[in-house]
Amino acid sequence: MSTIMILIPFILASLFPFFQAQPLSSAFANQGQWNLLQPSIGISPMHMQLLHNDKIIMFDRTDFGHSYLPLSNGRCRMDPNEIALKVDCSAHSVLYDVATNTFRPLMIQTDTWCSSGSVLPNGTLVQTGGYNDGERSIRMFTPCFGETCDWVEFPGLLSQRRWYATNQILPDARVIVVGGRRQFNYEFLPKTPSPNSSPSSIPLNFLQQTSDRSENNLYPFVHLLPDGNLFIFANTKSVLFDYKQNSVIREFPPIPGGDPRNYPSSGSSVLLPLDENLDSLEPEVVVCGGAPRGSFENAARGNFVQALGTCGRIKVTDSNPNWVMQNMPMPRAMGDMLLLPNGDVVIINGAGAGTAGWEHGHDPVLSPVIFRPSETVNQFSVMAPASRPRLYHSSAVLLRDGRVLVGGSNPHVFYNFTGVEYPTDLSLEAFSPPYLAPDFAPVRPVIRYITNNNVLGYRVFCYVTFTVPNYASVSEVSIRIVAPSFTTHSFGQNQRMVVLKLSAVTYLAGEAYYATVMGPSTAEIAPPGYYLLFVVHKGVPSWGSWVQVM
Repeated sequence: MSTIMILIPFILASLFPFFQAQPLSSAFANQGQWNLLQPSIGISPMHMQLLHNDKIIMFDRTDFGHSYLPLSNGRCRMDPNEIALKVDCSAHSVLYDVATNTFRPLMIQTDTWCSSGSVLPNGTLVQTGGYNDGERSIRMFTPCFGETCDWVEFPGLLSQRRWYATNQILPDARVIVVGGRRQFNYEFLPKTPSPNSSPSSIPLNFLQQTSDRSENNLYPFVHLLPDGNLFIFANTKSVLFDYKQNSVIREFPPIPGGDPRNYPSSGSSVLLPLDENLDSLEPEVVVCGGAPRGSFENAARGNFVQALGTCGRIKVTDSNPNWVMQNMPMPRAMGDMLLLPNGDVVIINGAGAGTAGWEHGHDPVLSPVIFRPSETVNQFSVMAPASRPRLYHSSAVLLRDGRVLVGGSNPHVFYNFTGVEYPTDLSLEAFSPPYLAPDFAPVRPVIRYITNNNVLGYRVFCYVTFTVPNYASVSEVSIRIVAPSFTTHSFGQNQRMVVLKLSAVTYLAGEAYYATVMGPSTAEIAPPGYYLLFVVHKGVPSWGSWVQVM
């Protein structure tokens, strides 16, 4: 027997530990990682929307004076109705290019403070309301691949002032605009006047019933359910609402504890992923964080009450639905909840005490939390802390590469950088969740090709070709589509994820496979429009590819 043959058992024995499951070797793989993208973009973005050309439209408000980014080509905004500057040559909106990490100024005419938005099926952002001369404005931004696209505004087209309202894209491609300050009603866009059409705004008594002395029902949490009705949550209460018949179908139990979750108490909410591989869809809504009742008034007196540390979860189709309460690792108000490509939820930004409002937040919560709704134990994991507080008027959006982009934070009436505990922040950062760590490269899929020219038809088969170095099994693969959120004031409007029905994963050659999936069953499950499609393998997502559901 040769010396080599004798040594083989000892060589294999020495290598055996490396063939076993190894503990994660990097802090990145356990707690994620932060990176500063831009020290300043000139504005503090309280609103963000990712568009299908991988650019993010961001904007603040106009009524505080000049920003720190001039408008291009010597342009100036002239507005005789503006509260601050009648002539303003600075930008209050930017278009950020994710791929190049660059940005350019955009020009908004009317005040967008605390407004709302939705993306139409053609990719155009429809943005509604705001403050002062912007409270009834509709603004549109259509993505382009050059440097010419900018805001187009239609002043006065909303039927009511929409300040702190919520938008939701509907299955028929209309947008419903719900509520706003002292607006206990809703309306639809685009308007289609006809002899038999509904009035321009329609009363919704639920909003009046949920308003208290601090309001606590602004930016209501609105989720489109698979049956076509809306789940609407405001303050502590929620209803199943048939917007076609202007009828409350069902009242759900109040969330336990009796403490408010909406602005200015400012918790957050998501509709958990809708999985078309199940025999029946069971939509679940999660609401996390907020502030105890009376916190807004206390904060105005300098008494910052600890934020809420609980999440409530409810299956809205249960015959006897009830909230299941869970404790977060730490209390949080003004946090943003975003669906991650693998179905987890990140809770990011916010404060540990106080509420939304000028100077009303305290004790920044620097560490994001990952919530794993599919797990039964260890559902929450605390991530690496950020270095910059993100309090009132901060925001966050999911990127195509799986990172979370974070910006904003201006808890002051004006931009204030000195002499305050929490200065205005004009920077952009990215949080990379653990699944982006190099440790997971062997199981990370890469999308190579999507049939039908990246169009997903309803109930139409589609083939997604991907490569992965160490393929596991079909049970470890899912194909998911995500509708990017319009994020502002701790709520991602229109955000949703659908797990597509997977028929098979077929081996091609080398590291290549193709998945056979079916497009969404109905427009109620996935309204028409642009989505990010991800292949997820062993909990690790690919980069997203843009697809159009139609």
